[in-house]
Amino acid sequence: MKRLVISLIVIALIWHISIKPSNDRDWAIDQSILPYAKFQGDKVDVYNIRNFSYRSTDDFDINYYDKTFDLNKLESIYYIIEPFGNIGAAHTFISFGFGPNNYLAISIEIRKEKGENFSAVKGLLKRYELAYVIADEKDVVKLRSNYRKDPVLVYPVKSTKEKRRQLFVDMLTRANNLKEKPEFYNTITNTCTTNIASHVNKITPNKIPWDISLLLPENSDALAYKLGMIDTELSLEEARVKFLINKKALKYADDPEFSKKIRQYD
Repeated sequence: MKRLVISLIVIALIWHISIKPSNDRDWAIDQSILPYAKFQGDKVDVYNIRNFSYRSTDDFDINYYDKTFDLNKLESIYYIIEPFGNIGAAHTFISFGFGPNNYLAISIEIRKEKGENFSAVKGLLKRYELAYVIADEKDVVKLRSNYRKDPVLVYPVKSTKEKRRQLFVDMLTRANNLKEKPEFYNTITNTCTTNIASHVNKITPNKIPWDISLLLPENSDALAYKLGMIDTELSLEEARVKFLINKKALKYADDPEFSKKIRQYD
């Protein structure tokens, strides 16, 4: 009996190791097209920027666009948190500002096949590929605040011009790499927040130490605040109130200056 159990475990391990990631599957509509970028000195052309118009979470108009960004005009970075569910679950992503109403978000997610939903357990078992969704804020922010009805906090990040540029280029480069060489998402080692931390630590070594909030990122703003990464003089509790954008996202849902308006504070 013991030999049988060991044999089954070995077979299961061999099978698990043999599973390879792929970009050729029957993908969910919102993740069927991969973004990529081409660099030309201080300019970068970003292709397949997602900008869906939502009527509900599963009813939307499909739209993508391409856009050229001037790296010299990259003025700001925002760390965005969408808490959901329980036990500290949240989605985190980054948005880059090139002016008062010119933002580009990069959201690291599971790449779902049609009919799939997220499961933390499945995320350990090579069930999802990893995706870098590059999107307009009117898509990825408004989807979460106005249609999923989750709280969304948009925190300005302290940064220098050079660090902003390095982070933006590094994340776009990773998106390019995933288009050519897919990876599996992993609930512990290859998530939205662990990847953000890896990008930051690549640029500034050991900037973000390991912390449980990297795996349960609902309170990852507390870690960022402790490390002096959030650009505010407020207490953490006050900052959480100030940078919660849901009411403004509803008020300015159809405003052409959506991104600018959700950043207007009392």
